[in-house]
Amino acid sequence: MRVLRVATAGTAHPFGDERTVRQAFPKAIAAEDADPFLMCDNFAFAPEKANFGEDEFPIGWHPHRGMDILSYQKTGLGRHGDSLGHRETYETPGIQWMSCGSGVEHAEGGGGDGELMKGFQIWVNVPSSKKLDDPRYGTHPPSEIPTERGAGVARRLLAGAIGDEKGPFETATPVQMVDWELEAGASLEHELPSTMDTALLYVYEGGARVNGAAAAAHDVVELDASSAEDRGLDITAGPDGCAAMLFAGKKLREPIAHGPIVMNSQSEIQQAFKELRSGKFPPVRVPWDYKRASARPKK
Repeated sequence: MRVLRVATAGTAHPFGDERTVRQAFPKAIAAEDADPFLMCDNFAFAPEKANFGEDEFPIGWHPHRGMDILSYQKTGLGRHGDSLGHRETYETPGIQWMSCGSGVEHAEGGGGDGELMKGFQIWVNVPSSKKLDDPRYGTHPPSEIPTERGAGVARRLLAGAIGDEKGPFETATPVQMVDWELEAGASLEHELPSTMDTALLYVYEGGARVNGAAAAAHDVVELDASSAEDRGLDITAGPDGCAAMLFAGKKLREPIAHGPIVMNSQSEIQQAFKELRSGKFPPVRVPWDYKRASARPKK
């Protein structure tokens, strides 16, 4: 595939405080070009303290609607609570995902005895016809992520299919998401699925040549996936090795109105916040106080 451009991820403050992330998109690649991918935040946080109470989360309770969310944590211990009644911890590198549908509230973080938490939060848009579906959820430890190693390359398949393997992130929009780690000088070749017309590679560590173009750490390579014949991706790691994430998908080409709620119009956003203010959000939830672990019924 032809390289359209190489852009550098920007800095974002998603929590409204001093914590920052490197944002591959939309900071480096605009929403129209990244479609169906809405956001990729690459984080590295040292927890404020080693141990949090069961109802304490560094990223507190907040709402989402109308999108799919993947939390892919590479170090530390993943932790999550939500309005569907889930209270989960998971080993890393592992994932926790939500297809938010008609709405969820969740909180996350604060696991792992103070170990540095490194990873990604990724938002994927969904078609307007699926934005108010019932929400779905999944947590997957390292053993449940299809992984392949060989010739200086490690691959984790997070979403979509490669051959007979399928990533565990169950998106409402067809995507392929792959995490590669390459040793110094190692190379790989990959064929993009024929149905997908968005292809972005985020180099988050080290450096590489991507289809002939140089990419340093925190560079995003946008590739031309419009041709039915040119579907190849070639990566060769530089002297410091390379870690890179592939984001491939089918463009929805629908209008976007969003914050933590992703709909097609401002009136739909206003409706969601009206439900929040009236206590009717999320419409699908457990019947107990999901913000208190002790309220969960005993099995």
